[in-house]
Amino acid sequence: MSRADEIFIANCKDIMQNGVWDTNAEVRPRWEDGTPAHTVKKFGIVNRYDLQKEFPILTIRRTAFRSCIDEILWIWQKKSNNVRDLHSHIWDSWADETGSIGKAYGYQLAKKSKYKEGEFDQVDRVLYDLKHNPASRRILTNLYNFEDLHEMHLYPCAYSMTFNVSGDTLNAVLNQRSNDMLTANNWNVVQYAVLLVMIAQVSGLKAGELVHVIADAHLYDRHIPIVEEVIKNPLLPAPKLIVDASVKNFYDFTVDSFRLEDYNFTPLAAKIPVAV
Repeated sequence: MSRADEIFIANCKDIMQNGVWDTNAEVRPRWEDGTPAHTVKKFGIVNRYDLQKEFPILTIRRTAFRSCIDEILWIWQKKSNNVRDLHSHIWDSWADETGSIGKAYGYQLAKKSKYKEGEFDQVDRVLYDLKHNPASRRILTNLYNFEDLHEMHLYPCAYSMTFNVSGDTLNAVLNQRSNDMLTANNWNVVQYAVLLVMIAQVSGLKAGELVHVIADAHLYDRHIPIVEEVIKNPLLPAPKLIVDASVKNFYDFTVDSFRLEDYNFTPLAAKIPVAV
């Protein structure tokens, strides 16, 4: 059975049974009708996904695999902060009339810094170090740039990736300040698992373990009934991730470079409201 399902169910049960509600607090998010969107949360959840064993996508509900990849390529490969470069509409609520989400996500990865080896943006520095200095304990990216926060339409949720090579295996830690568990948890896991696979492949390494650290893991009040139904669904075997092995350059990957073999899931009947 899918280990991602087991982890997700355990997280959600823990949050619902042992979490802390913010019902009496002033909160920023609102539902479409203007009602405050309150949450129940757990602090400091850490999940581990071994990509050598299986690909961590939910089967108790569908995760939009191609859209996940499209967004991670938008951020990490196109290094864009404009929704017109994205094929889904998940960022539309935070975009201005030009399509920009401000100095966030891809904008930060594209900013270049000077090093003794030359000038690199954050992504190219990771790729360079994995090829030239894989023993380094300094291979990481950070999107949470305090200097630019006031010009971001949404502060980064998944804000840091730390890469670490052990032998011939590339592992990574994804740090996330906030995670809407129903709408975004497995979305983030899937896309950063794919990112780890991409970077490992072009660096001549095997993709190993993705460790997901979430500071504020929460369920919104209007999501609770949906979650209670979703976690009752049967756990099915995880699909197999198939990657185009001919791709050797990080910037040559496309959405079509990836597919899932035998992805079976239980359809989600309810429409998930999104708090903004």
